[in-house]
Amino acid sequence: MTEQNITGAVYAVELESLQGVETLVTDPVPKDRRKVFAALRWTAAVLAFAVAGAGTAYGVMRPERTDLPGLSTLSDGRWTYPAQARPELPAGAPLPRAADNRDGTHYGDLRGLLLTAPEGAKPDEGVKADKDGVVTPEAFLEEYAAESRPKLKESFEWEGVRKIVGRGWTMPDGTRTRVYLLRFHSSGFVDTFKGCDINARLNGVSTLEPDTVWSKTKAEQPTGVPQDPQGPGTLSSGDISVYREAKPVLGDEQTKLGCLQADDVQAVIVQTRKGEVATVPFHQTVILQSQLLS
Repeated sequence: MTEQNITGAVYAVELESLQGVETLVTDPVPKDRRKVFAALRWTAAVLAFAVAGAGTAYGVMRPERTDLPGLSTLSDGRWTYPAQARPELPAGAPLPRAADNRDGTHYGDLRGLLLTAPEGAKPDEGVKADKDGVVTPEAFLEEYAAESRPKLKESFEWEGVRKIVGRGWTMPDGTRTRVYLLRFHSSGFVDTFKGCDINARLNGVSTLEPDTVWSKTKAEQPTGVPQDPQGPGTLSSGDISVYREAKPVLGDEQTKLGCLQADDVQAVIVQTRKGEVATVPFHQTVILQSQLLS
């Protein structure tokens, strides 16, 4: 992973996993560089840099591959996302992991923290949200097997789910992506949510297993880089879990699941595709959503 200062204030990260995709963070340079989570090689994840302001824009660039020495001109399957920007915070409200925000509360508009769809995507009606992006608990629970829904619904009542928002899209190759953000009353309630782990009973999925590509590359991080950085603008490796449907899959589609715990917000990313879900765009989606929540 490389760093370079642009006019003293912009960090550029070349994601090897995305073959030249760059994420730009236009915030002041953080003093403690130990807060930078290591790039996960090949197709795995990068959890990027500390952010020191609201409304920060993230640009996802796709340079011509012939402009990048040593890279093939063939596509690696990554998607092109528009610039992502966090919502404005209310006056005086702190960032989620600021020193004066001990519980990591997200004070910005929850829908504004949802990853926007990439170029070429069409809205997916599988996410049943109202005009404001709000999803009812009942609509969200349609992602799960029928026998799992009553217990999860009961847990919502006890575990303090305040709001659920969602967005879905379908790509030309048939890949369907559904992203949900669940806001709880506090981070302690997020820890008790049982709908996003290896035991989650998703609708039409028999068994989940760890995403071995993600796990392998995370384990191969360079020595000397902290595994669980803390502070504003970071998500630790322990905050993100990535799973895939074990073979043989039910039906003709594979499902992959991304789970992100960001203090009082739980992100649930479900991606399905006929045959097999491609690794690069799935990991790319998880990475970018994690940046918006950090």
